[in-house]
Amino acid sequence: MSLVTVFRAFNPIEAQLVRSRLDAAGIPVSVAHETATLTTEGYSGTTGGVLVQVPEESVADARALIESAAGESA
Repeated sequence: MSLVTVFRAFNPIEAQLVRSRLDAAGIPVSVAHETATLTTEGYSGTTGGVLVQVPEESVADARALIESAAGESA
């Protein structure tokens, strides 16, 4: 199963909020680089942030959910 990054955050809390929304919608999701970000200062910025990833077949649904959530907060 190939994972695709659908969201990047430079704050692990923001990544976990997105992960939680996707998980609640039944979309399989994982978060990468979170622990390193918490333990190594500046790591998040140099590696592209905390990555929220989903399987390829869930990318469209995940991006639609993320975009709708962003529209609600605007």
